[in-house]
Amino acid sequence: MPDSFFGQETIAAIATAVAPGQGGIAVVRVSGELAESVGRSVVKISGKQIWESHRVLYGHVMDGKGKERIDEVLILLMKSPRSFTGEDVVEIHCHGGLVAVKRVLERVLLQPGVRRALPGEFSQRAVLNGRLDLTQAESISELIGARSQRAAQLAMAGLDGGIYQTMSSLRGRLLDQLSELEARVDFEDDLPPLDGNHVLEVIQQVRYELLELVKNSERGRLFRNGLRVALIGRPNVGKSSLLNLLSNHERAIVNELPGTTRDLVESDIVLEGVPITLLDTAGIRLTTDVVEQLGIDRSREALAGADVAVLIFDISIGWTNDDQALLESIPAQVPRLIVGNKIDVKSLIGINSCDQLSGTKIDLKMSAKTGEGQQIFTDKLLKLSGVDNVKSLLLALNERQGDLASVAAESLARCQNVAAQELPWDFWTIDLRQAIHSLGEITGEEITDGMLERIFSRFCIGK
Repeated sequence: MPDSFFGQETIAAIATAVAPGQGGIAVVRVSGELAESVGRSVVKISGKQIWESHRVLYGHVMDGKGKERIDEVLILLMKSPRSFTGEDVVEIHCHGGLVAVKRVLERVLLQPGVRRALPGEFSQRAVLNGRLDLTQAESISELIGARSQRAAQLAMAGLDGGIYQTMSSLRGRLLDQLSELEARVDFEDDLPPLDGNHVLEVIQQVRYELLELVKNSERGRLFRNGLRVALIGRPNVGKSSLLNLLSNHERAIVNELPGTTRDLVESDIVLEGVPITLLDTAGIRLTTDVVEQLGIDRSREALAGADVAVLIFDISIGWTNDDQALLESIPAQVPRLIVGNKIDVKSLIGINSCDQLSGTKIDLKMSAKTGEGQQIFTDKLLKLSGVDNVKSLLLALNERQGDLASVAAESLARCQNVAAQELPWDFWTIDLRQAIHSLGEITGEEITDGMLERIFSRFCIGK
């Protein structure tokens, strides 16, 4: 990584989402030693407005010749260290959309000593300059990408310092024990005997708490990443109707013709705070229609990659051999929910005889047309996904943090094995140091430049 990455150059990027015809305003962010001089060069301020920190000024961005007005803007100067990055920062608030903000950024990047920011570089500089800890920076990224209110709440818990405080506390308890052990290694004859059982109790308790955090990180993934739920069934059993019911508007064509859905139809919804992508699959059946077969092939791929498969059958007709074949096609590792649809149909052929399907029990009966049974469907789907265990979740590590917490727990397990073998104190310290190092990587206290680069490269430009 070049030295300039750490703040020796002034960087700039668009810090807001841009799209044609979208957004009333957009922000170009500039950070570094030259931020103020860049702002003064690019923006023409009329009248006697005073340039000072945390004061909003009004002006126009001019072209390179100073003749054409590119945009009417507000400009905000934030002097170090009272800024997001801890450096001098200028934010140019211009009109939204696409053309104006890009022209403003081009003018900024033409200034000597200014370059385009790398992905996540503003956040990285905030960490390096002590404005944020690493877990807070990651929480900002998660807050921006949150797909539900619950996911945003968990991100805010990290942004408020909950993850850092928890990990620092656990790490501090291990550091206390390591210092006692290392003191005995060097000066055992000069110190009172060390209670190994107490050291072991602390290690066991910290390991238990780490394992709980790892479990919560896996559960929190549901709120962060959401679920992919595949709706499968024979043609015309009501898959599209169920998708429309849950998404509260028509996303799929619904009629009586078999094979209407010829491709995957996706709908993003939120149930009980959990983002869910519903995949309305093409009816899986034998067909000579080449286009329909392509949809069926995609359906099988979606089924294999789904978190949950919802098998829908027409309960007014009864369970068929084709339904049984679909049931058997669901991969063993994919949880399934069997739904008997169309209980609103008056002529229910064998509705009572469908309670047991070749030894497999129907999970629920409903009507996607009238909405009867919708809440039962929602409750069963979320329970099957494990969401019922995370409603009270207050803190959730992300994937990187969860992996490191798991590594730390494994190191402490090895430390317990060393203790069980009654080996000398210096053997205890090896794995204890590794656990402490892993927890330090979570908070950023034990992390290399290369690791920082990998973490922040996943952020979007301007963040």
